[in-house]
Amino acid sequence: MPNRSIRILNFDDSVTKQQTLISRYQTEIIDLKDLGPRARIWLDKKTKKEIEKRIQGSANGSITFLGSGDFHQVSHILINQFDEPICVILFDFHPDWDILPPRLGCGSWVTESLRNKNILKFILVGISSKDLSSPWIQTGNINALGGDRVEIYPYSHRPSFTFFKRIPENISIKIKKGLFVNKIYWNELKGKNLIKLFSSILKRLPTPRVYLSIDKDCLRNEYALTNWEEGMLSLEKLLLMLKLIRDNLDIIGIDIVGDYSEISIRGNLKKMISYLDHPGNLKTKYLSDAFVNEINERTNLSILELINS
Repeated sequence: MPNRSIRILNFDDSVTKQQTLISRYQTEIIDLKDLGPRARIWLDKKTKKEIEKRIQGSANGSITFLGSGDFHQVSHILINQFDEPICVILFDFHPDWDILPPRLGCGSWVTESLRNKNILKFILVGISSKDLSSPWIQTGNINALGGDRVEIYPYSHRPSFTFFKRIPENISIKIKKGLFVNKIYWNELKGKNLIKLFSSILKRLPTPRVYLSIDKDCLRNEYALTNWEEGMLSLEKLLLMLKLIRDNLDIIGIDIVGDYSEISIRGNLKKMISYLDHPGNLKTKYLSDAFVNEINERTNLSILELINS
């Protein structure tokens, strides 16, 4: 896949401000700013169809930037353009596997994408958010753990408790079963031999054809300043895992989110949910736009250089 071209689906101008990145790569910019306020947090059917229409004919195998993680649900559209059996590897602070409405939201797009039978497996890496803790895990797509179709490898996470839910056996977890309460022990990245652990994960994939989705909120804040919480993963560890993927698998597409933009939303319900969902103590509130842009651009360039080397 390596090439010197990128694609920006420009919902929010967060990536188009990164002039060093644009100057180094042949860049296709698709202007979707008019859809940005409608596309944040979740996509309705009309907005989804409009995005599909506007990107039609664009290279679906490009490295694609989507801007803020508020638009991560657009990954679903990009992945569904492939009509062959694939695996998806997601690097994210959140699992994005909720089963509650909206169906195609930034917190539920993985569940919606699993409807696609061509996706043989989802590997979720770097997850460390409260979404894996009780009570939030109760609305996660726990059934998708069955048959190891979804595997979860947090960077670091305490054991989780579920109530009145059957937990399928899964290679990425250990389960202590109780009458009404189950305890899940996660296979963390922290403290492990990362090359050995991640290599074993990649070797078990049912196809070498993989799509990568990278949300920079999985990274510590010295590497990414986003609209969401701060992750725990270092850039060095992310690049190490990407190198293992690059060297051993066939990457058919990549999208990158987690750049920062001021939130502009259309619709009172969406505004309220956005207010409740987003953390209130974002570091970006106290930093200059230039500094935020510099940090995120530097990480974007590091990822691109690794993939293309």
